[in-house]
Amino acid sequence: MNPKQIIQEIVAEKEVDQVVFVGCGASKADLYPAKYFLEQEAKELRAAHFTANEFNYATPVSVDEHTVVISASLGGTTPETVAANRHAQKSGATVVSLTRSVDSPLAKTADYVIYHGFAENYAAKLEKTGYALQLAVELLHQIEGYAHYDSMQEGFEKIYELAQRSAEAAGKSAKKFAERFKDESGIYVMSSGASHEVAYSTSACLMMEMQWLHSGTFHSGEFFHGPFEIVDRDVPFILLMNDGRTRDIDARALAFLERFDAKTEVVDSLDYGLSSHIPAEVLDYFNPFVLTAVFRVYAEELASARQHPLTKRRYMWKLSY
Repeated sequence: MNPKQIIQEIVAEKEVDQVVFVGCGASKADLYPAKYFLEQEAKELRAAHFTANEFNYATPVSVDEHTVVISASLGGTTPETVAANRHAQKSGATVVSLTRSVDSPLAKTADYVIYHGFAENYAAKLEKTGYALQLAVELLHQIEGYAHYDSMQEGFEKIYELAQRSAEAAGKSAKKFAERFKDESGIYVMSSGASHEVAYSTSACLMMEMQWLHSGTFHSGEFFHGPFEIVDRDVPFILLMNDGRTRDIDARALAFLERFDAKTEVVDSLDYGLSSHIPAEVLDYFNPFVLTAVFRVYAEELASARQHPLTKRRYMWKLSY
């Protein structure tokens, strides 16, 4: 079943007043654009976003038969997220899970499953984010109605090809970035809007987990409320810059970084033509696709320059924890 059919079936059987997104690490971050979309566009439908184990230990009392829980795990085996599915169902919620692994524990504990790609190409790595966002759009449109539904569908039709082309075009810039940053011991990452947790996963997963680099992440709008005090000449920053309503927030942070000669790498959706392909009224929600695809190339080049494969781990999957 596709997202539209799944939501049609759910809302035909129950009244839905809340959507809760649950995952861990990069999968949690991949759900954020959908949650952000509902926060921005829904008038009555509530949205929440949890790391899975907090959902398990501190399940909101509002989670009940009127709740749809959307969970995600790439391999479908993340123990905390599998447990979250069970917690959600015990509370009466309907669970829709996103994974690439057929018959995985996550799939077996969900009411509905959508299988996505990942390894095929850069566009496939975005399918989890895309399906979550499609589910959110369908929930809003079928429950409240959504004026820009057709524009979102146009965006979905175009974004994967655009993101793939953008990633393929990023190689030269990515190599320059890798050479500039390969000897850093730590890198800060920030963004805003729907891309806020793209910055989070870039920091937590690509930098800390996959490169063993010290890293911190914060919203571009919060930069001036604490983090900017560490700015100095050659302090390394990555700014994932949005094309849309929050661009001025990112631009303000960039101006400060440049003012004090911080070592700044900007990855900008505007440079890859996002606004010339996606309708303006829904532009904000498609930034994460381009930024995620492009920065994956940057991460691959950094890993190569540092001779530290993205697959290398010290603890993950090797110890009991």
